[in-house]
Amino acid sequence: MSATALSVDTVTSTVREALGRRVALDRRALAAFRVSLAVVLLVDLVRRAPDLVAFYTDAGVLPRSVLAALYPGWNDLSLHALSGAAWVQVLLFVAAGLAALSLLVGYRTRLATVVSLVLLVSVQVRNPLVLNSGDVLLRRLLFWGAFLPLGSRWAVDATEGATDDHGVVGPATAGLLAQVVVVYATNAAVKLRADVWLRGDAVRYVFQLDHFTVLLGDVVAGWTPLLTLVDWLWVGMLLTSPLLVVLTGWRRAALVGAFVGAHLGMVLTLSIGVFPLVSVTGLLALVPSVVWDRVEGRLRPLASLSTAGSGRTPIADRVPALSHVARALAVCCLAVILVTNAVGLGVVAAPAGTPDRLTDRSWDMFAPSPPLATWWYEAPANLTSGDRIDALTGDPYERTRPTEAAARYPNERWRKFLDDARSEPRLRRSLAGFLCERWNRTHADGMTAVSLWVATERTDLDGPETVERERLGRYRCGAVRSGR
Repeated sequence: MSATALSVDTVTSTVREALGRRVALDRRALAAFRVSLAVVLLVDLVRRAPDLVAFYTDAGVLPRSVLAALYPGWNDLSLHALSGAAWVQVLLFVAAGLAALSLLVGYRTRLATVVSLVLLVSVQVRNPLVLNSGDVLLRRLLFWGAFLPLGSRWAVDATEGATDDHGVVGPATAGLLAQVVVVYATNAAVKLRADVWLRGDAVRYVFQLDHFTVLLGDVVAGWTPLLTLVDWLWVGMLLTSPLLVVLTGWRRAALVGAFVGAHLGMVLTLSIGVFPLVSVTGLLALVPSVVWDRVEGRLRPLASLSTAGSGRTPIADRVPALSHVARALAVCCLAVILVTNAVGLGVVAAPAGTPDRLTDRSWDMFAPSPPLATWWYEAPANLTSGDRIDALTGDPYERTRPTEAAARYPNERWRKFLDDARSEPRLRRSLAGFLCERWNRTHADGMTAVSLWVATERTDLDGPETVERERLGRYRCGAVRSGR
């Protein structure tokens, strides 16, 4: 063999080894990823449950007829849309909970992952109007988890890794890494299109959004120097997010820790649903082996759990063709992630006529600039007694600015639905019908009509802020569902 051939082989081997070390994920990290995924799924179910009737039945704000009108064909993609009855939704929620518990303990892990993914996509498709970026990321992490040996450590199964080999490398690990990094890198690219982030004012605007801020968010809203520093630090972290792949060892662990800390800060300050928890879940998969070696050195029982095996052979090992198909599918999906995000950023031109839903614009949270106004709904309703109440809260109606705009919404999903309803008359009609029926089912003093208003308070960092109100419509109870 010539010296040139030897040199090429050496370079190729070196590159392959370096790439493998960066794309490889520790089985213990995947186990932590699995446990966190299951916990987030359970939290998501618990948070959805109080609005089961409101969001997922024909008696709620989005009957299947309205879903079919707004999203033709989507009814056929959702198990939750097979029936508009509440008891069917309860059964599906229970099934999703059981699948998440199975995933948590690592029993029939791959099956539990796939079932959880199917039921998550089903409930999301049933009401796409209450979703945010966290929901999109959660289903994508579950998707990649279906290709990975999540049950090889700290699991009842522990079938795929009862060896001393902690590393896993392949198209699926590359896909999961790419998915996590793409969220940050894409968000950074979009944020740089507006100078408000580089000026250090963007986070100040975010914390002036009273319908988003909660807990410590209301406390730090006036701390200008701190918020400016957080702005620049966050932009810097987003720009360096590709280092999550490039770095290894303790340096990668430090950067992962910084992102985890940032997301935990979001939990304490902003009402943005499960997004921070889902983000932390994705980051857990990136924690390198040096961390898990140190953890197991301190916790000996954990080390024994990580190598225990049940002796059951994974189906992919029994049917090798399935493994080849899974790898090919993972490669294709990795390519799709990169291409759709490139199209969404405008780096690659989409073919003429490509629907917007096929280009990825899921990661533009507070970008290119944050919203510049706080808003809330008012729903004055007339009762047969002559009294007026706020149909959203059931309290006596007062035309004043709420002390906390975030308190006007039971949760972030209601806020998202009401935001969508501002521009869609059919959603406002369904909302009015739901509010009427919800009140009249439990009160003798019936509701006769409800009006919907949206109040908007423009953000001014240096001056007084004024409130403007817009009437969205007035609806007579009893005539709303019939369309009159």
